[in-house]
Parts: sequence; structure tokens; C-alpha cells
Amino acid sequence: MEPQLTHSAADGIATVVIRHPAKRNAMTADMWRALPPLLATLATDPDVRVLVLTGAGGTFCAGADISTLKGSPEEAQRLAVLAEDALAAFPKPVLAAIRGHCVGGGAQLAAACDLRFAEEGSVFGVTPAKLGLVYAASSTRRLAALVGPATTKYLLFSGELIDAERALRTGFLDEVLPAGELDKRVAEFARVLASRSRLTQSAAKEFADGRTDRDAYWAGQARESDEAAEGVAAFLERRPPAFSWTGPTAPTSAPTPR
Repeated sequence: MEPQLTHSAADGIATVVIRHPAKRNAMTADMWRALPPLLATLATDPDVRVLVLTGAGGTFCAGADISTLKGSPEEAQRLAVLAEDALAAFPKPVLAAIRGHCVGGGAQLAAACDLRFAEEGSVFGVTPAKLGLVYAASSTRRLAALVGPATTKYLLFSGELIDAERALRTGFLDEVLPAGELDKRVAEFARVLASRSRLTQSAAKEFADGRTDRDAYWAGQARESDEAAEGVAAFLERRPPAFSWTGPTAPTSAPTPR
């Protein structure tokens, strides 16, 4: 099978799958290039409420395909950062479902997701020190915002892999699931996310990611929408809420975490 990204959508949940089985789903230059436009398409689909990123088979992503670094490591890194930034800017909740290796560019993509669920036995690492590369500033800051400076330095200084339990303790992971239970749990939680208010989720995502220039915008959206009225009415009537707010659908640029 040619290295590629595939996607599907059902019941409000879009799933993007990294497929490069010959190299543990390592990302080629073409795969890095393909991710931002794919995300842009899914972002503007009103039926998509949640995005799940995962890898085919028994691994998430073993990083960048090293053969793509032979020509221009700087260009390969630029493509990876553009893909990472597009994933971080996706305006709807993004959940990484991780098995096996989540290393290098794979960890870079996972860190750009909002939440990360992993199967026991998964391993994680950021390995530029093994290749003599300077990890991108924005990627380093995003990782530090997620796991703190000490763990970031441990990972980047050493290039060593850590197990799922340690990744959970550091804050890189949100949940670790027993073997065989990852897909069920991810599907279950994605359905929960798809049932909640997009207004709440979109505002919370920007605020939590450090955006400070849209407070008035979100206050206006809250006033103008019927989300709160519907939520209260549904609670009092003991029925599922029918939240109707759908915008914005396009990704919006946000500051890099510091």
C-alpha cells in the first residue's frame, strides 16, 4: 500500500488514519503536505463535530520517514510544523487514538491534538537528538505547555522512549486503556463530545490554547446563540439537548503555546 492518509465520517465523527505499514506509519513529505488541506475540508463540513486521528494497524506513527530528510531536513521540518499547526488550529475537538509507537513526528502530531487516549504497551518519544536536528521552536513550546519544561528536556535531551504509564503521569496522555479496549473507549468518548455544545467546545479550545484576542467575540456568540436556553430547557425537561450553534467551521490561527 502506498503511504497515504485516509479518512471517513459517520455520526458526526471524522476519522483520519495514517497509513504507511512498511515503516510503522512514518509520515512522508507527501503525507505532511496532504494533512492541512484534508483538515480544512473536514473543518468546513457542518456534519463533522469531532475528529479522531489514529494509525493503521498496531502503531500510531513512528515519526517522519527518514528518507525524506536526505535532501533538506529544514524543508521536511517545515512541512511537519505546518501539518502540526493545522491540526492544533482545527476548530473542533481532536482526539488521538494511539497504539504502539508514537515517536518523533508522531508525538508531534499527538501533542497537537486536544486529547490523547492510548493502549497499554504504547511508547512515546521525541528523537531529534538522535539525528542532530533542532526541534522546531513552536513544537518545543507546545510540548512544554503540555508536559512541562522538565519532561520536555528529558525527552528532547535524551531521545529516549517512555511507556504509556509514564506518559500518563506527565500529562502527555489523558487515558490509558487495556489491550483491546481503545477503539471502544474512543468511539464512546467521541460520541459524548459530538453530543455537546459546539459553542462551549470551540470557545474552551481557544481559551485553553492561550488565545487572548477573542474574549469579546465569544461573549457575543454566547449572547446571540440559543445554546444556553436550549441546555437549560433540556435539563429541566429531562431530554437530550439539541444544540444548534455550528460556527465558526473554518480553522482560526492561534498563538503558539508559550
